[in-house]
Amino acid sequence: MSARNPGTKLDLELISKVRVNTQAVLKRAQHIQGQKIPKKQWQAAWLLKAVTCIDLTTLAGDDTPSNVHRLCMKAIQPIRYDLLKKIDMHSKGITTAAVCVYPSRVADAVTSLKAANSSLPVASVATGFPAGQTPLKTRLEEVRMAVADGATEIDIVINRTLALTGQWEAMYDEICSFREACGDAHMKTILAIGELGTFTNVYKASLVAMMAGSDFIKTSTGKEAVNATYSVAIVMVRAIRDYFLRTGHKVGFKPAGGIRTAQESLLWLTLIKEELGNDWLCPLLFRLGASSLLADIERQCSCFYRSTITLLGSMQHTMSCLWPEVLDIRF
Repeated sequence: MSARNPGTKLDLELISKVRVNTQAVLKRAQHIQGQKIPKKQWQAAWLLKAVTCIDLTTLAGDDTPSNVHRLCMKAIQPIRYDLLKKIDMHSKGITTAAVCVYPSRVADAVTSLKAANSSLPVASVATGFPAGQTPLKTRLEEVRMAVADGATEIDIVINRTLALTGQWEAMYDEICSFREACGDAHMKTILAIGELGTFTNVYKASLVAMMAGSDFIKTSTGKEAVNATYSVAIVMVRAIRDYFLRTGHKVGFKPAGGIRTAQESLLWLTLIKEELGNDWLCPLLFRLGASSLLADIERQCSCFYRSTITLLGSMQHTMSCLWPEVLDIRF
């Protein structure tokens, strides 16, 4: 991943001055949703780009070692080899960005990936996921256990009570303690935006999380009634941009929860390109938290191949040329 965000001293004065223009945010979100998406070969190239940004996730109560093993194998080969070969993309090393599991399944994921000779990162949720309501000592121990078992990325959840009651210093201190427990592992901080009430709270929580040293900020656990929405994403990425302008430190962004279709993934990439720029369009600074999205992307790639089979030679050449320059979006 990218260089760690070292964090900054908590600036309560700045936090207290935050106000978010709700109507402006909603108007911007509407504009994003109305954007044209890439067409033909460009769409296929962008869908493959989306695949490389997915944290392929299983967070189910019935997760088993065999389920996790299958998840890891799919992460290593997310798109069928025959499809990639037909468009001359089989040698590009396309994998998902990481796999994401519960702390108790980290060792299973690490074992499966090592056996496959893969260096794909293992991410683990922690800190009382999804509610974050267990005692602090327990939440810290959960982080340490996941890291000890081989997780190199930790997705923590904030205590929403602290955000809702304006206890920003206490929230900052907790996140700092999680950051310390992570050691060398990168830390993604889940805000659970569906439970924060207002855009202003979302922006404030985003700033506090970044000041406390979060390497990513993430929308949701996927367990709330409201998860990743474009309007909330705009608030969060504007906070990321403002933090970068103030500190020079780039913090990543991860929408999660309810992202299921290939078209949605293209809109998320468009949002990031427009709001943060090309530097953020890579797994180092952008992730998509998803469990079912990959299946739809693979279906779309298969349909794309069938619809262009008569132009196969041209498509192979185009895809190979597009992949290094996929950020140069065409409509």
